[in-house]
Amino acid sequence: MALDRSVSRRRLLQFAGGAVAASTLAACGGGGGSSSSGGTLKVVGVGDQEAGLRKLLDAYKTAHSGFDFNLSFAPADQVQTALRTQLGGGNAPDMHVVYPGNGSAMSMAQLAKAGLLADLSGQSWTQKIPSGFKGAFQSDGKTYIYSPGSSMLGAIYNKKAFATAGVQPPTTWSELLEICDKLKKKGIVPIALGAQTPWVTQLIDYALVPGTVYAKTPDFDDKMAAGTASFADSGWADAMTKYLDLRKRGFFNDNPNGTTYEQATSMVATGKAAMAVQVSAVLSAFRAAATSPDDLSMFPFPSTDVVADNWIPAGVVVGIAVSAKSKKLDQAKSFLDYCGQQENLNTWAEAVSCVPLYGDAKVDPALTSFLPALKANKAVPFMDQRWPNAEVQPTHFAVVQELLGGKTSVQDALKKMDTAYKKGA
Repeated sequence: MALDRSVSRRRLLQFAGGAVAASTLAACGGGGGSSSSGGTLKVVGVGDQEAGLRKLLDAYKTAHSGFDFNLSFAPADQVQTALRTQLGGGNAPDMHVVYPGNGSAMSMAQLAKAGLLADLSGQSWTQKIPSGFKGAFQSDGKTYIYSPGSSMLGAIYNKKAFATAGVQPPTTWSELLEICDKLKKKGIVPIALGAQTPWVTQLIDYALVPGTVYAKTPDFDDKMAAGTASFADSGWADAMTKYLDLRKRGFFNDNPNGTTYEQATSMVATGKAAMAVQVSAVLSAFRAAATSPDDLSMFPFPSTDVVADNWIPAGVVVGIAVSAKSKKLDQAKSFLDYCGQQENLNTWAEAVSCVPLYGDAKVDPALTSFLPALKANKAVPFMDQRWPNAEVQPTHFAVVQELLGGKTSVQDALKKMDTAYKKGA
């Protein structure tokens, strides 16, 4: 199914960006080489980019003699710290992961303002970025990041586990609780949660907040920026309370704070757990760990008992950019220009199960249940991309781990997020 491009208007990804998704594969790469052409292009990504990024790097290498690359991957915490430090020190890789929009230390807006990214505006594909997506790609009217499209956030689930419990994907919060109860009684962990991996902590809130906040207050981000709204006095409290309720009902695996993303992935892939709230960009990793890729699919994670209010989160997937100080600037830009060609963009988008940025390409069948909400303009960007600084997101990570560990309350957690938000307001 092709995505109606009118979806990109209004809210969808107006200031969107990918949720922080990564895997612990390898440490960050080094800096650029000593010449502007030839040699090895050094590239650092995050794990959920691998399927698409490696495929296009291999294809480009085949078509361009003399081109070679060194591709490595960094876990999210290293991306936010070590790689950011390398950029500031002038010894970053030639190309590297960048998060769309704003809200983290490695976001497009933060890095562009610091003069650390090369301007890509001269490339023809940048003229095809839908108007509603420009906030994810551009700063001061210039494009600094390439991304193949938008990722959905919902529940990746094991069809066999659902069949064992005789349940179907829910459409309301009450139905979700009912199927979790049935799964638990069958000895299946309802929801795998790898909260030891910090970026995973945010995803259930991100899945719930579109319904508890934005369906009722579509301009919530504008009100936050104006100082007339807060996390503590909004539907964020409802979302966090429901998150905690899932924990209290025993619907997560034991010790979520001691469970990694990789372990949670394995649990769902093997049917030990029924589902995990995740971005569609990692669907390929779940499928790779399953006996059969067809065992896994996705559905929107409901947050209310009013079906019409169950909006969804959707965001531009984590992208790639060129270091402004790269000694292989032309070579790196040429590769991204290649990525922007429709056929190559479709290849990357298909590999990471996202809706292509432009053009009429088929969408992964697992995402079809999300398309009605997209077409009805009931989709909102991943929450961090409208936050004014890089303080709120790590605060969110920390308070969720504290909530799961019984060390704080919902109100205290949200007050900490409000304090962090005001640092950049």
